[in-house]
Amino acid sequence: MAQSAVPSAGAPPQAQPTPAPLRVPIREVLPWAVFAVVLAAVLIYFVGAEQGATSLFGGTWVHEFTHDGRHLLGFPCH
Repeated sequence: MAQSAVPSAGAPPQAQPTPAPLRVPIREVLPWAVFAVVLAAVLIYFVGAEQGATSLFGGTWVHEFTHDGRHLLGFPCH
């Protein structure tokens, strides 16, 4: 005999299984987080400060390459 989708009035409700919380191990995430922070710092340096007295590379090619991004992010350059 098929079971009804609606429990009868006298039947006890069945317990729903609770999902186990997802555990993210810090040791696996930490190297990627450090890499992301270092990469972001290098990108912000090149977009925001790679010109003038703090320039690591001679010439203006880095400045010209990042010129539009510099204005988009609000860094002055002229």
